[in-house]
Amino acid sequence: MQFGKVEICGVNTANLPVLREEENMKLIQAAQNGDRTARNRVIEGNLRLVLSVVQRFVNRGENPDDLFQVGCIGLIKSVDNFDLSQNVRFSTYAVPMIIGEIRRYLRDYTPVRVSRSVRDTAYRAMQVRESLQNAENKEPTVERIAREMGVAKENVVLALEAIVEPVSLFEPVYSDGGDTIFVCDQLGASETESDWIEEMQFKETLEKLSEREKKILYLRFMCGKTQTEVAAEIGVSQAQISRLEKGVVDKLHGE
Repeated sequence: MQFGKVEICGVNTANLPVLREEENMKLIQAAQNGDRTARNRVIEGNLRLVLSVVQRFVNRGENPDDLFQVGCIGLIKSVDNFDLSQNVRFSTYAVPMIIGEIRRYLRDYTPVRVSRSVRDTAYRAMQVRESLQNAENKEPTVERIAREMGVAKENVVLALEAIVEPVSLFEPVYSDGGDTIFVCDQLGASETESDWIEEMQFKETLEKLSEREKKILYLRFMCGKTQTEVAAEIGVSQAQISRLEKGVVDKLHGE
């Protein structure tokens, strides 16, 4: 993101005013005394602070416009709460406030919650990838990244997949001016929207089954064993297997 060439949330950064520190202090004092015009001027004059913070987060798959708007909330709070009696530059106070507001937004409103340790692994992997790419002038493999980080390859893969922003099945992927092709169109022409919903519901139900219920399903329908054989292997009666099997099937049918 380069100032002077970027438009974000309809704001052309080339037109953003730049305030000297003395101007900041005067406007903030006026704003805190109820001058709405001064408040608007100091906010507009410090939007570059928001943009500089947003740059730290744009490579993480987040929407820059959303981050900018959230960052502006942090800037407004900074203007309203800045202590003029302290010998501190406004930017020194405002930047941590803006960062904190964006981090709270990412923590509370991202579509899929990902643990902090997984996110940290993913962000570190991206940094290592960029470093290796610059040093070796080629795209590093996952194995190379994992080796450089000193972690298992599987951890790197899972972490990177965890922070990928979810995509709607109805996200347009191509349009020639006529019919638009959506993500769901690429997943299989023979399957309808209800097919995908039913499949997702089936998988969710399957994950909620107990280990014993999963084993019964596996032995009965994957291995082709009879209820008597399954009962003998698990150590219960055939009648119990029959009841358990019926219960599992009912769950899978959503009954």
